[in-house]
Amino acid sequence: MRILLAEDERDLNHIITQKLTSDGYSVDSCYDGAEAIDILSCTEYDAVVLDIMMPKADGYEVLRRLRTGGKTTPVLFLTAKDAVSDRVRGLDSGANDYLVKPFSLEELSARLRAMTRTAFGKTSNILHAGDLTLDCASHIVRRGGKEIRLSAKEYSLLEYLMINQGIVLSREKIEDHIWNFDYEGGTNVVDVYVSYLRRKIDSGHENKLIHTVRGRGYVLREEVAT
Repeated sequence: MRILLAEDERDLNHIITQKLTSDGYSVDSCYDGAEAIDILSCTEYDAVVLDIMMPKADGYEVLRRLRTGGKTTPVLFLTAKDAVSDRVRGLDSGANDYLVKPFSLEELSARLRAMTRTAFGKTSNILHAGDLTLDCASHIVRRGGKEIRLSAKEYSLLEYLMINQGIVLSREKIEDHIWNFDYEGGTNVVDVYVSYLRRKIDSGHENKLIHTVRGRGYVLREEVAT
């Protein structure tokens, strides 16, 4: 899934970006609120991590712009303010969660999983599709009980397909959610990674899970391919 991180402390920004990237997220980062507002106005994200005290526009203003624009994207506030009144203000302003600095990177990851799980209507870290399972916490993928090793991008693509199980996703939508602004690859990147996944997920199984919908994109669903 694709995350926007807005944090003006550059070292912390870099550390969080590295952690989230290693967790399989596609991460865009910026260092002030005005840039965050600009990015959010033209790009869809699965979650946003916002520092509250930022130059040009604080996290409250960024969140206000996001919500008045009609977007329900999950937002987690990062802040050094730990008073109860600060937490109440953050949550009442429309944030989904609030994490006080200093914090554990593992806790940040867990809170992001919980936020996105709720946003997609999931109640567990384990996603299922037939005999295929994906553990969002451990990143372990199994089919028929056998573990399947995936690259970071293969995992991200499979997770996105499973979260949206039964929904046809266009190539553009998949690319927008799996690759960030820094991507400079070919235009057929989605097709290439779908073919990688098919070899690992569907090869040798009569019941194919990843399907092409001609002219529309791809969908993960339980059915026998025709």
